Amino acid sequence: MKDQLGNGRKFGNYHYGRIFNDRRWIIPFLASLLVWITLFMAAVFGMYSSSFGRDPLQFDIISFARSSDSSGYFVESDLKISVDDNRSSKKEAPRFAYLISGTKGDSQRMMRTLQAVYHPRNQYILHMDLEAPPRERLDLTMSIKNDLTFQEVGNVRVMAQSNLVTYKGPTMIATTLQAIAILLRESANWDWFINLSPSDYPLVTQDDMLHVFTNISRNLNFIEHTQISGWKLNHRAKPIIVDPGLYMSKKSDLTWTSQRRSLPTTFKLFTGSAWVILSRSFVEYCIWGWDNLPRTVLMYYTNFVSSPEGYFHTVICNNEEFRNTAISHDLHYIAWDSPPKQHPKSLTIKDFSDMVNSSAPFARKFAKDDSALDRIDKELLQRVNRFAPGAWCIGNTTDGQDPCSLRGDDSVFRPGPGARRLQELTEKLLSEGYRSKTCKT
Repeated sequence: MKDQLGNGRKFGNYHYGRIFNDRRWIIPFLASLLVWITLFMAAVFGMYSSSFGRDPLQFDIISFARSSDSSGYFVESDLKISVDDNRSSKKEAPRFAYLISGTKGDSQRMMRTLQAVYHPRNQYILHMDLEAPPRERLDLTMSIKNDLTFQEVGNVRVMAQSNLVTYKGPTMIATTLQAIAILLRESANWDWFINLSPSDYPLVTQDDMLHVFTNISRNLNFIEHTQISGWKLNHRAKPIIVDPGLYMSKKSDLTWTSQRRSLPTTFKLFTGSAWVILSRSFVEYCIWGWDNLPRTVLMYYTNFVSSPEGYFHTVICNNEEFRNTAISHDLHYIAWDSPPKQHPKSLTIKDFSDMVNSSAPFARKFAKDDSALDRIDKELLQRVNRFAPGAWCIGNTTDGQDPCSLRGDDSVFRPGPGARRLQELTEKLLSEGYRSKTCKT
């Protein structure tokens, strides 16, 4: 008995010491959780907008009761009715809402990508993270603010809140949700959200895209996805990471804790491309989350490696309403080594034919000022001046003048060869055989 008690005390002391040693990760874990909740609530209420000419944050008051039926006493019904109203079929041409995000040294590339995808119908928001020096962020903001076209149309913004974004960390999702919340608050007239980086570039004009998407259901979401299985469950789902970007002022790598967790039982995990084209109805659901699934998944992905490649994918595939709207394609041309490495290959002019033949509207990744971008401008976008021209550009082209300096009807499009390529791709993606792969488990 004495030996057993002695062994028990010895084991207990060992176990206690192990727990004590492992407690080093608890403080940053709790700190990241607290900051994550704060960032999410900030995103919901759009606290950090930098739209020019707008008043500070104005709160909308939601009525919590109706006289007609008892279901009106619950705010969830008000939220869902509001979203359902926005889903009504529209006869007018669609609109896109773009997020272009970058870091130190990316301001010129961000401007080039912005000008290549610009169209007066769309909304644009730019985010340069906290690693970029203040001068570079200020120069980008002033370039946007002083542009005459952007001034007149008023559809380009720079986020005033510069977040610290860690590669593969949840801070990227936090910034994306914040940008979506600002876009939802600033404009009621857009149909799809598109995220791009400075290394992305379009392969078709916005006239091509808007023309093709006119005939597509506005509830569809283009999000490459697959259920996590095999070795990825052990290497991605079970480890617990802490993103220092949630509570530090300088960027550093993700912190891996010694603890591991069990797999969730109330939802299944999916992964895929971080580059998405999401319907307005779905991103509204992610912000409001009236059934709490988006928030539950968000909290889970706070400590998940590569959360940008899993958050939206897991939410959409675990929701009955949106599951069948997911098209497993990110509408990007991306080239990988064989076997694939951590990052895709940098595209060059040698990849030009493959890019065109892919029929994708976007490609990545490109090195800064690569000659392939100049060829895309010349042969695919016909971009000579600031913007890729469209039917909205009705100015004079004599003596090299910018035709987009004079704007016409932005609901009229002039589709070209890019529209035909994109039309063929979307028809394939919307076919019954391809759609059967949606959120397949």
